[in-house]
Amino acid sequence: MSSSKDDGLLAKVDFPLYTLQMLTNRHVLVAGGGGASNTGVANGFEIFELSHNGFKYVAEEVMRYETGPNVVMTCAIRNVQNKIYLTAGQESHCQLYKVNVKMVDPAEMRRGSFRAENGLIRRRRRTVSENDNISKMDNCSATEKRMSFEIRPNDSVQTDFGKEALQRVVTISHNGKLMATGGIDGIVRVWSFPKMQLLFELSGHTKELDDLDFSPCDTRLVSIAKDGLAHIWATNTKADPVLKLTCCPPNGTKYLFRRCRFGAIEDRPGEYRMFTIANPLSRSGKQRGLVQLWGVSGGGELRRTVVVEESLSALAVRDDGRYVGVGTMLTGSIHIYVAFSLQRVAYVSSAHRMFVTGLSWVSSAGPRARSDAALLSISVDNCLAVTTVPRQRTVPAWIAIIVIVFLLFCTFCLCAYLDI
Repeated sequence: MSSSKDDGLLAKVDFPLYTLQMLTNRHVLVAGGGGASNTGVANGFEIFELSHNGFKYVAEEVMRYETGPNVVMTCAIRNVQNKIYLTAGQESHCQLYKVNVKMVDPAEMRRGSFRAENGLIRRRRRTVSENDNISKMDNCSATEKRMSFEIRPNDSVQTDFGKEALQRVVTISHNGKLMATGGIDGIVRVWSFPKMQLLFELSGHTKELDDLDFSPCDTRLVSIAKDGLAHIWATNTKADPVLKLTCCPPNGTKYLFRRCRFGAIEDRPGEYRMFTIANPLSRSGKQRGLVQLWGVSGGGELRRTVVVEESLSALAVRDDGRYVGVGTMLTGSIHIYVAFSLQRVAYVSSAHRMFVTGLSWVSSAGPRARSDAALLSISVDNCLAVTTVPRQRTVPAWIAIIVIVFLLFCTFCLCAYLDI
């Protein structure tokens, strides 16, 4: 199984990437940075507009927002009452941003990629030859407006209180009313959103949090940590976990959960399943990661397990619950599976030069392509890439009719020859 013509590098930025989210059906936001050290590597967000030119996906830079000395390790985006909010983990705090939509002249966008620094827009300088080429394009361009964005910082709250406090994960409920955070201190904190007022704390893990996710109906929240446990909580109350799960490896080796995601079940509204990836605790010997499917409506039974021949780093489930994407540690490869069976349908070896740090599915309402689905991926190699699921080819109805008629004719001739 190899990549299709739609697959490959979409964009490269000048800082390591740690998180990505779909901002709209056609816009993707990536974030990361080099940290507070004086290395000259920027910290912040970059937004790209996705399109498909008939042969492959294309990403065009829309704007950039720099966050000064604060690297962005985690982020979440939600549209609440037609307002787009962005939350970002910056050290021990969660910073809330409001994202305003702007319609701008496409010629102005081409004259310099919009970059925002502390709320101010600046443009990257271009060479004389680049400006000449852009002027020629402007003469032929249409006057239609293009969508751009303005990122404005709002409130900030401290979400982790460990000895070396660090927010490791943030997620927002689908209805936009709740936010959950986790960090080094191992406590899951549930907040109102977008006011970011603390509602209650969930204490059940003994080590730092690795991942959080709300169920599609927002009644459950799953958390995993370095203590090897996955806890599923009710979101309407501070209580003990509804379910406690531990990784169930096929060979008895000790494994730790790495990522967790809920997924909807097609044609069964209100029902959902859960997916996890896990890596062996021991670093000796050959590392084999696990992709696992869990039923969480009853006692949390393990339904399927797939073994991958290296450690895993990233996980994403498409909104409709049809596909699951997985990224790897060693080779930067991408695996895509059918959700209900965990049958692999797409694979790209070495999609990145280093380990995959984030995955996000392109919305089905996004750019039209010849593929059945598209998965975006990022890495600390500074690259944004896409992996697609090839569309299943079907035989046209008229060909099927001709084949059936031909087979019936051959059958009739054979029967006549045998005098049957």
